[in-house]
Amino acid sequence: MKHLFRLALLCLTAFSLPGQLLACTNYLITKGASVDGSTMVTYAADSHIRYGELYFRPAADWPAGSMITIYDRGTAEPLTQIPQPAHTYQTIGFMNEHQVSVGETTFGGRSELQDSTGLIDYGSLMFLALQRAKTAREAIKVIADLMDTYGYASSGESFSIGDPNEVWIMELIGKGTSLKTDRKTKKQVNTSKGAVWVAIRIPDGAISAHANHARITTFQQANGKTSITNRQWELLDQPDVEVIYAWDVIDFARNKGYYNGDNSDFSFSDVYAPLDFDGARFCELRVWSMFNRFCSNMDQYWDYATGLNLTAGRMPLYVIPDRKISAQDLMQAKRDHLQGTTLDMAKDAGAGPYGLPYRWRPLTWTCDGKEYFHERTTVTQQTGFSFVAQMRSWMPDPIGGINWFGVDDAGTTVYVPFYCGISRVPESWAEGNGDMLTYSDNAAFWVFNRVAHFAYLFYDRVMPDISKVQAELENKFMDYTPAVDAAANTLWQTKPELAVAFVTDYSCNMAESTVKRWKSLGEFLLVKYLDGNIKVEENGWFIRNPYGYPVSPKQPGYPEKFKKVIVDDAGPKLNYPVKH
Repeated sequence: MKHLFRLALLCLTAFSLPGQLLACTNYLITKGASVDGSTMVTYAADSHIRYGELYFRPAADWPAGSMITIYDRGTAEPLTQIPQPAHTYQTIGFMNEHQVSVGETTFGGRSELQDSTGLIDYGSLMFLALQRAKTAREAIKVIADLMDTYGYASSGESFSIGDPNEVWIMELIGKGTSLKTDRKTKKQVNTSKGAVWVAIRIPDGAISAHANHARITTFQQANGKTSITNRQWELLDQPDVEVIYAWDVIDFARNKGYYNGDNSDFSFSDVYAPLDFDGARFCELRVWSMFNRFCSNMDQYWDYATGLNLTAGRMPLYVIPDRKISAQDLMQAKRDHLQGTTLDMAKDAGAGPYGLPYRWRPLTWTCDGKEYFHERTTVTQQTGFSFVAQMRSWMPDPIGGINWFGVDDAGTTVYVPFYCGISRVPESWAEGNGDMLTYSDNAAFWVFNRVAHFAYLFYDRVMPDISKVQAELENKFMDYTPAVDAAANTLWQTKPELAVAFVTDYSCNMAESTVKRWKSLGEFLLVKYLDGNIKVEENGWFIRNPYGYPVSPKQPGYPEKFKKVIVDDAGPKLNYPVKH
């Protein structure tokens, strides 16, 4: 009965509104594509129910027989318990003490391949891989082994997996549910347990991205050392291996009737997640927008990415950027709302009088019996948290990894540096300080949400003030980083425990001061823009007359474009009478 309930829940998720599935955006940057030789992975956890907090799990040694409970990431339903390994690594968010980082986006794919008996969902795969893997390749092996052993409990998924030396994209989907009665136990078992998958290493010097649609198409298959199957894990240590895939990824598709062509033409994305308008316009367009930010030849893919011509040719899995990319570049890319294109979200009537580049859900909607949609851009109001994971091979791991972490809307957040070796997380960012249904006035998530919601009221007026403080803080962190690195490295040479204490104190102090600064900003914005007026201020100080009384505020009213909308809608009833 439990399997039937979970199957119904999976089906409900698979066929719900597009906005429920099109939830996240990831970027992948190789060493040769970054300004300083670091690798980077970004992730935006876009969800209407995801609370923004920084998960912390210290390293631990586990006695034989220890178990861990596996919970469904989307519902918190307990799924099963599995054995703990002898040792688990420390994790800060989705980065571990060895600088391994993981992000994800859900692509759904063929709904009949969701396994109602699977016990490990996508979220558990991420957490468990980080606790058990010292490299990206080890993380791929952990994920594949867990799915084979316990069955996969989610729909189609893309993972970004990085370490200080390389970044991989791994895409997978379950095998559905085929129940048979086991002769010995007399219990029903799923004979198609596990998943089919492909993982590709992004070549050095290139960048990649994924955003809720499967992006791996054709791939090089096993011949010597360039490709391996999951039956040959011993080859994972070979540095020239670029593709890893499930041994039955093509045979399974043939057996299901999804594919009957030559192996060389097999495309994971086209077979397991056939592209439609939604996949292009709501998903691939976000990838295009990131590529377009760093590459000068992306116009050729505009018709494909916007869904105008799905046969125009797929965008490549990765591209070579025109210039080297920094962590700050990626922070700005996370704030993209198609500005500079004909689809700029701040330019049409939906932006209202104040140029708001957000649209309230649902993503698709009807008017006068016709169906319409809002653009699904990278920056979105329902983000729980996002990060830029920066991994640096030339430093000790506790110092080399920085999780640039922000809560709520990426457009109005501040990315704060949390070194991966820190021994604690500050209270305002930690788990358990409020949740989506419990307000906490010292939780970073709620502090940032209050400011964001104020910005949504008068966006083009308020955002310059927010952007100024945002840049002030992020620029300060970037300027501090070389000095913090140097001091931590010096300490590491003689007293590693002091180096850990130093980066912990630094990260926590910057995080707490950011929350304090954002509270102050929120108070300033409320005073400045109260009742639709704009108080006169200079360098953050409000102007008074010589007697201490406030100078009269500005009353800018509505922009000319929106005045015309009001006039056209109201007709003559608002006409001011002509004076004679």
